[in-house]
Amino acid sequence: MIDALQDFTSSLAPVLQWAGVMLVAAIPFVESYFGSVIGVLAGMNPAIAIVAAIVGNVASMLVFVQSAHGVRSKVVGGKEPREPSARRQKLRAQFDKYGVAGVSLLGQTILPSQITSAAMVSFGASKNSVILWQCISIVIWGVAFGVLAVLGVSLVG
Repeated sequence: MIDALQDFTSSLAPVLQWAGVMLVAAIPFVESYFGSVIGVLAGMNPAIAIVAAIVGNVASMLVFVQSAHGVRSKVVGGKEPREPSARRQKLRAQFDKYGVAGVSLLGQTILPSQITSAAMVSFGASKNSVILWQCISIVIWGVAFGVLAVLGVSLVG
């Protein structure tokens, strides 16, 4: 899949490759980290590739957070909370243990930012806090993988 996304990005005119990286990085499981790598491997300026990947991932995450917030508001609005399932209690315990910052920074090792951010909002975390920490996480992961891709390309080249 990564090869196909890289081929897609490389096939675009150089002026439009940043848009390709943004689209690719908006895909869950590709995120800013693989998006920045794809841009670097496609021959883009690393700074442009990393920024485009971050912007694409953040835009996608914002859609998921806003949607989850809207759904949660409608579902919870005025209803008595019911007893959560054992699985949901376990997930909630991990969320309570690590908080929004911990889940945002480390959650991308397990699930995409879009899914973790929506899950945190569904648990009742502040939408603004989730957005802030997810943005910080997306930037850190995108820059780290972009730099590693540049270093890897320079070692090979």
